[in-house]
Amino acid sequence: MNERNKALLLMCMLVCFWGLDYVFAKEALNLLQPISLLFLKYSVGFLVLLAIKLKTDGKTIVKPRDIPWFILCSITGEILYFFCEYTAMDYIPVALITIILSFVPAVSIVIERVVFKRKLTAKIVLGVALCIAGVSIVIGADFRILLQGRWTGYLLAFGAVLSWNCYNFITAKVSRSYSSATMSFTQLCCTVLLVMPYAIHTMPPVADFTPKVIGGIIYLGSISAGIGFFIMVNGLKILGPTVSAMFSNFLPVTATFFGWVFLGETIGIMQFIGGAAVIAASCIVIVEKGKMEEQLDGGEAQLDDAG
Repeated sequence: MNERNKALLLMCMLVCFWGLDYVFAKEALNLLQPISLLFLKYSVGFLVLLAIKLKTDGKTIVKPRDIPWFILCSITGEILYFFCEYTAMDYIPVALITIILSFVPAVSIVIERVVFKRKLTAKIVLGVALCIAGVSIVIGADFRILLQGRWTGYLLAFGAVLSWNCYNFITAKVSRSYSSATMSFTQLCCTVLLVMPYAIHTMPPVADFTPKVIGGIIYLGSISAGIGFFIMVNGLKILGPTVSAMFSNFLPVTATFFGWVFLGETIGIMQFIGGAAVIAASCIVIVEKGKMEEQLDGGEAQLDDAG
């Protein structure tokens, strides 16, 4: 199995890990504020990634000139993204937020086309459009709710889309100089340090933590944050921002499935249809982007040979 196929397989595992997040986070958020949960989750993930880094890439030291980029990754991909997403819930329905977040790959494609002058194909555009429609079906969206939201909620949700894209492109660029272990470890380190003051100030008493909440935090930190961010950074490094962003559209599918298995939530025939549409459309985009990347790499190789 080549490097790209391994990265694709790991990204499939990642959306399962992150889809299960909602089961554990739902219980933890009954006790913790989002930023406090973020701090505990990433503190555990930091320890996991520290072990991975020491074992695989213990000698690499981040260059001082790159530290601002790592801080920017933490702000956009963690703090700002979650702030926008969670705050938007005060203004518009969660179902509408999920639909807006499915525009992450579409915005990524626009950025590639406008900023990096990458070519698009009709299959890629169609695939992204089908993904958005499939996500809407999975969550059972009623499009009449579009008229019920407030502009603040829409702006916050699109702010999450833009901040996640910023994170993807910055990480993809900086990761060329570092291993996946060093990238993910340093990003989580910056995130923990940035949210620590607020998290400590709002942390509930230790006696309020139940075994279920503690177990959820351990899962969220070790699997979702620790191993999960290692996989995500590796995917951005090998697959690029747009293909990696496509996997975010699998999250409503995996979250709905785990909600059915563990939380007793119902799944209807339309959700199966929507899930199938998301999977099929995402595969179309991933395969098409893979072909384009291979052609691009082949062209660059020919230029190198000619030089």
